[in-house]
Amino acid sequence: MIHLSNITKQHGSQLLFREASFQILPGTRSGLVGPNGAGKTSIFRIIVGEEEVDGGEITCAKKTTIGYFSQDVGDMAGRSALDEVMAGSAETMRLAGELKEMEAAMCEPLSDDGMAALLERYGTAQEEFEHRGGYDLDTRAQTVLTGLGIGPDRFHHPVESFSGGWKMRIALARILTLKPDVLLLDEPTNHLDVESIIWLEEWLAGEFDGALLMTSHDRAFMNRIVTRIVEVADKTVTTYGGNYDFYERERAVRREQLLSSHKRQQEMLAKEEEFIARFAARASHAAQVQSRVKKLEKIERIEIPAEERVVRFEFSAPPRSGDDVVVMDGLAKSWHLPDGREHPVFSGISGVIRRQNKVAVVGVNGAGKSTLLKVLAGQADATSGCAVLGANVELGYFSQHAMEVLDPRKTVFETVQEAMPLANIGVVRNLLGAFLFQGDSVDKRIENLSGGEKSRVVLATLLARPVNLLILDEPTNHLDIRSREILLDALQNFAGTVVLVSHDRHFLRQLVDRVFEIDHGEMRIYEGNYEYYLHKVHGEV
Repeated sequence: MIHLSNITKQHGSQLLFREASFQILPGTRSGLVGPNGAGKTSIFRIIVGEEEVDGGEITCAKKTTIGYFSQDVGDMAGRSALDEVMAGSAETMRLAGELKEMEAAMCEPLSDDGMAALLERYGTAQEEFEHRGGYDLDTRAQTVLTGLGIGPDRFHHPVESFSGGWKMRIALARILTLKPDVLLLDEPTNHLDVESIIWLEEWLAGEFDGALLMTSHDRAFMNRIVTRIVEVADKTVTTYGGNYDFYERERAVRREQLLSSHKRQQEMLAKEEEFIARFAARASHAAQVQSRVKKLEKIERIEIPAEERVVRFEFSAPPRSGDDVVVMDGLAKSWHLPDGREHPVFSGISGVIRRQNKVAVVGVNGAGKSTLLKVLAGQADATSGCAVLGANVELGYFSQHAMEVLDPRKTVFETVQEAMPLANIGVVRNLLGAFLFQGDSVDKRIENLSGGEKSRVVLATLLARPVNLLILDEPTNHLDIRSREILLDALQNFAGTVVLVSHDRHFLRQLVDRVFEIDHGEMRIYEGNYEYYLHKVHGEV
């Protein structure tokens, strides 16, 4: 369907990949992975023609429809949410109009040849219209929008009235409704809650029969969807059969094999070079020496790709809090609307968060999860009831807003050093290394960091402080899979109490031991881990 053959791409002085090849075949489900800056987005842009290659060629089967969802949704204005989604299928709608015109023409008197030509054009157009899913386009657009959390009551709201995160959902719905032959998805689960992610998984598995190439920081989502991994790293593209878990295992096996081969080659080269050095001056061995010199010149040297060093940071034990860390009694919260009305978020919430609990707060988008965390963290006042912190509780709070209060003029090192003023330079650097800031990157100014890098800085400063209660609102947003694993490891080893909201199911499965679900303004407590919660609520295993 789409073949990338021996492609080379360079950005300035940075070589992304050289003579790399892979294929996107009908019906395949592929995950695109690799470190930040390796060239994943360039692969997408090359496929859709937004970037050109410096060498090699791209071939695509005729009449292949490609749908590309990226994090840059562009301007949206002048349409309702539903109309915006339908507009993505402009060619399908054009075909619908053409079919109507031809149907009207068939009712008019025509010569036999004219009617035959019209019927042939009609058949061709109808075949393409059916291939594009034209007969259920309107139903599909409504189904996809609803699945992504925008229900019929909001179909006709102007797109300008939606926030950035909801516009991302509309842009995703637009691409899914297109139902292309090849679907390119760049981080489709960003800004989606768990319910929408599960719906998207089911839609891709049941409704979409085209080829898929996607990137995702959601490990569980990747594992459920893809059957092949395409890795962009070390200036090449490597394909692995299997999901993300298989890729991790297979990559480790291949690296071990490469290291063994490299060791054997180095031993062989050392022996040959020793022979050449020993007998280079002897005329009796001249022919043998020359033969071995030529042999060494022809040997292709095995190179070991650089592997990022994993730095472990031993966090000092936080001060011990009382056994009851947070006691909630009849907690309620309402927001005051501009028109003077009260919008109730939740009410009557009671319960106890105990020392060393790892609690997930879950619920559909808009249920009030972030609001509850704000109230617990003292960032918002309760309307009634109370949330009382226990004895000796030292609280640290993370939200997306926390990234905005970083001083843009300070460096990464200065920012983290401020959080641990008594620590020496080595300890600060070690903490930064654990959060993937190594070498010159510690001297980057905050204003030059990406969203994921800023998140890592804030999380590092939180864990550097002597806190024993962490309240984390979507700490995994903007983080890639490796950064999420680092944070997960840090929280698993954190001796204090954690309350968090996250839509990363792998993260929740590996961390939490209690679940608080907010549903229609009330809270239910599940005394078990995330698997237990899923089993109780959805019957999932």
